[in-house]
Amino acid sequence: MAATPIAVITGASSGIGAATARQLAAAGYRVVLTARRKDRIEALAAEITEAGHQATAYALDVTDRAAVDEFATAFRSLAVLVNNAGGALGADPVATGDPADWRQMYETNVIGTLNVTQALLPALTASGDGTIVVLSSTAALASYEGGGGYVAAKHGEHVLAETLRLEIVGTPVRVIEVAPGMVRTEEFATTRFRGDTEKAAKVYEGVDAPLTADDVADTITWAVTRPSHVNIDLLVVRPRAQASNSKVHRTL
Repeated sequence: MAATPIAVITGASSGIGAATARQLAAAGYRVVLTARRKDRIEALAAEITEAGHQATAYALDVTDRAAVDEFATAFRSLAVLVNNAGGALGADPVATGDPADWRQMYETNVIGTLNVTQALLPALTASGDGTIVVLSSTAALASYEGGGGYVAAKHGEHVLAETLRLEIVGTPVRVIEVAPGMVRTEEFATTRFRGDTEKAAKVYEGVDAPLTADDVADTITWAVTRPSHVNIDLLVVRPRAQASNSKVHRTL
């Protein structure tokens, strides 16, 4: 009997990461949930296990390279890595943006993805059929006012995925990038505006059906479960009401 394939999901404590963990578990993977909030991922692992699937939780800060390297020692073979940990801070213009916010976004979105990918690439290769998913954003492809720091970080993550794909072609590892547009989750915008729920709500105000975490998780799961010879290099997914980062139809 073949061993159950393992999928590691970073940033699995909420939103897209948690939804992806649920859907990959339902698709037959043993999911390993990582995030800094241990209580959240342990609760999610219990929920997935109670549903009859396989899940384990591992508290991890992807910006801590020593911790990431220690985590990676648990895997001789790995089927899927979903680099989901990331996030945005602030919406200030470049002229007044806080360099500390820029640095934190770069560390989490780019260096965090680099740390986990480097550490787990040997296990992904050893599986003979590995898949790396980089969850970027439409911010990785086009700028918008007030998003400079986040846009810069996501552009970096996009280039990481694109370059890695070039460098490991010919190995049994795919590199998939999924770039969502406007997604309404319970935390993303609230975190960006430092807990200001009124500002967070305005992001989605008047928008008919922004994407949900489940929509993006469904997209990730579809891409991961394509036949091994099929690589979804870059998949951009937006709600119908959004034509670009700066063109959104609002019914106000």
